[in-house]
Amino acid sequence: MSADYEYFVEQIKGSTGIDLSQYKEAQMKRRLTTLREKKGFADFKMYFQAIRGDASLMDEFLDRMTINVSEFYRNYQRWEVLEKRILPELLKRKKPLKIWSAACSTGEEPYTLAILLDRYAKGTSYTIHATDLDQRVLETAQNGKYTDRALKEMPAAIKSAYFTQDGPIYQIKDELKQHIQFKQHNLLADAYETNYDLIICRNVLIYFTEEAKANIYHKFSQSLANNGYLFVGSTEQIFNPSVYGMKAVDTFFYQKQ
Repeated sequence: MSADYEYFVEQIKGSTGIDLSQYKEAQMKRRLTTLREKKGFADFKMYFQAIRGDASLMDEFLDRMTINVSEFYRNYQRWEVLEKRILPELLKRKKPLKIWSAACSTGEEPYTLAILLDRYAKGTSYTIHATDLDQRVLETAQNGKYTDRALKEMPAAIKSAYFTQDGPIYQIKDELKQHIQFKQHNLLADAYETNYDLIICRNVLIYFTEEAKANIYHKFSQSLANNGYLFVGSTEQIFNPSVYGMKAVDTFFYQKQ
């Protein structure tokens, strides 16, 4: 790590609590170098001094480092596994479900969950905690407004049932919002709640170092209730789930032992 970038990493951790050293260095440094140069700063020391006193620059930095790419029913076949295999098992437990959508970005994932539960388990009591590091994307999620691009994987019947359309904008219906609690959370630094029946964390851990990923998987396992499930992204298969007290039950689905 160059001295200039190392200074930036240390200062960011001290001022925001975000530990960039736990992200893959080559990817993160390349992404932030592009942003820094675009903004006209010659080095990372100058860039940090600027963003420390400029909220808009800080927001832009957070947006660039958190990779906010999401859509409803992303990788549709995996959601079918959740719908047809995992949710029926959870519903057999006859208790209010506690679910965590970690690194939820702009909200497509927790709303997809809420749609599934409304369709297949109407009347079920459940709470979805939807968290992300980036406060700006959480505000977008709470608004629940999306363009057609975010809904491209969604069947038309579901789209018409759960959204109202105003021109190119689709607004999620309020009946789904009432089950979801949005909150800022840092996976690398903040405490994890416990007793979750299902945790979904997809397409974010690929940006972390192997050590950071292992630490997060341990924490996820501790956060799950007995026999709870973890659903990860298509690039995040866990090859040794037993290390974390889990077993594979389907591709990208793991159950706490």
